[in-house]
Amino acid sequence: MRIAFIGLGAMGRGMAATLIGAGHNVVGFDLSEAALEWLVGAGGQRAGSAAEACANAEAVVLMVVNASQAEAAIFGSGGVVEGLAPGVLILSSVTMPAEDAERLGARAAEAGFLYLDAPVSGGTVGAESGSLTFMAAGSDAAWKAAQPLLDVMGQNVYRFGDRPGPGSTMKMVHQLAAGCNLAVAAEVMSIGAHLGLDPVQVLEVLNVSAGGSWMIANRGPRMLTEGEDAKSAVDIFVKDLGIVLDAARGARFPVPVSSAALQVFLGASGAGFGGHDDSQATRFYEHLGGKRVRR
Repeated sequence: MRIAFIGLGAMGRGMAATLIGAGHNVVGFDLSEAALEWLVGAGGQRAGSAAEACANAEAVVLMVVNASQAEAAIFGSGGVVEGLAPGVLILSSVTMPAEDAERLGARAAEAGFLYLDAPVSGGTVGAESGSLTFMAAGSDAAWKAAQPLLDVMGQNVYRFGDRPGPGSTMKMVHQLAAGCNLAVAAEVMSIGAHLGLDPVQVLEVLNVSAGGSWMIANRGPRMLTEGEDAKSAVDIFVKDLGIVLDAARGARFPVPVSSAALQVFLGASGAGFGGHDDSQATRFYEHLGGKRVRR
């Protein structure tokens, strides 16, 4: 298939590379010149705009940061709708509020396109290995059109409904769990270091004990580094836990643990580390006078 891929960040690169490895013809667009050069080196083709990438495309994968970027990429000047043929699938793996997924899906349908609300989990490792978890929602036609892409990029694919929105709701619930787990991991590693323990030993013990978690095992080693090579930035969780709190406020549902976790990421971002790897949530505690977790 000829696939347009919009958004070649840490996750998008792995997903695009997986599609290329499966024999698909991937034409990509990103605002980063380095990302476009990477795509060519990986065997894909670069485009000068989203519209150009979509010329003759049989499907579009969207992997930008938020709803605002997604809307601009699809409907803005030089966007997807200017180059895409009617009836073609837009597969959005963007993490956004459910109401934005519903709204963009409705706009895409009105413009004559299929739209699948399909955010993902699995990190860069899952993106690169084709083992992502997809949380998808959309029409039967969109679901059918997406199958060749989901089969390549995903290992666990779940459908949550026949219209956009519930996929993004599930991703929000997932990010609540992920963000709170990561905030706990940062606190655990930080208090251990502050009390004089070797962070390497703390991590080793946690990884073979009941107090361990996927987040501690995955992010713990990166907490021992400067975290400048961001696989998922601190500010991503500022955004995603903000989505959780907004949804909870609208539903009048209490989320006290999520509220506390958000403060950790806000603190790290406010200390100047918003663009660093999200493992650097530990900088919140350093900023308060804690000892370094980094080696």
